[in-house]
Amino acid sequence: MSESVPGRPVTARRTSAIANSGPIFPLFSLLVYIADCKMDDIDQLKIKLLDGFELGKVKLQQVLIQAQQKIQETPNVQLYTAIGVLVATILLSLLVRLFKRKNSNRIVLAGLPGSGKTVLFYQLRDGSSGQGTVTSMDPNEDTFVLHSETTKRGKFKPVNLIDVPGHLRLRPKLDEYLPQAAGLIFVIDALEFLPNFRAASEYLYDILTKASIIKKKIPLLIVCNKSEKVTAHSKEFIRKQLEKEIDKLRASRTGVSDADITSEYTLGVSGQPFAFSQCQNKVTFAEASALTGDISQVEEFIREHVKL
Repeated sequence: MSESVPGRPVTARRTSAIANSGPIFPLFSLLVYIADCKMDDIDQLKIKLLDGFELGKVKLQQVLIQAQQKIQETPNVQLYTAIGVLVATILLSLLVRLFKRKNSNRIVLAGLPGSGKTVLFYQLRDGSSGQGTVTSMDPNEDTFVLHSETTKRGKFKPVNLIDVPGHLRLRPKLDEYLPQAAGLIFVIDALEFLPNFRAASEYLYDILTKASIIKKKIPLLIVCNKSEKVTAHSKEFIRKQLEKEIDKLRASRTGVSDADITSEYTLGVSGQPFAFSQCQNKVTFAEASALTGDISQVEEFIREHVKL
């Protein structure tokens, strides 16, 4: 219970306490106080509040006048320099944010069914061959640090790896993931290459003429998988056969991906045999064995394009 001070009414002490708190105070305290006041006390409170707001208004005007005088006293050169530094700082901050947004950590796996994409996915994530895996009908997606890096010192950026099904009717899913991809890995069965090279060439042709690949120049790694087999074809042989077949496709088609890009674009260089070196995005080849875990070239490609 509050103690009384001789010669001073309780209401006057409350009014003084609120007024001394400045022109801004908690609304709740004010409501509690008003509820406990008489009408004449409320009139006194109004006077105190008005005095407080007037005092705050005067002080604010003084601050504004001082700021205006300070600006007028500042030489134009210094003033313009300060403004220039402020604008440059804001622009630099925006550019840094924009750059960070474009620094994607997504890597997409594509290829024909049975090429070994899913096994490669598990090797990169778990260091296992994923025994018992079957042809994927749904995308496999996970974000993780590469398994080979889990025992290494240092900080590594997690990779968002997506294994897109290779079945013909499921390939449109690829378009959902490419726009934000930092790189694309196309897996080829080097052991059963000859029976499937036309289908692989058509799939690659469609990929290389996609607007998302061309405009963003998404790097492409063509992985010749199952290289541990003695009868597996070399990456040089596979590259040459693919180039020949894609050159035939270019001659028979318009050189346009129907859904993506205008007829102004032509794959490769007009009048010359097609070569992957002519592509606007970087295309490289690698040999790997997802089954045995010999995937160092794949990991190098991922780390080249997914960095901290």
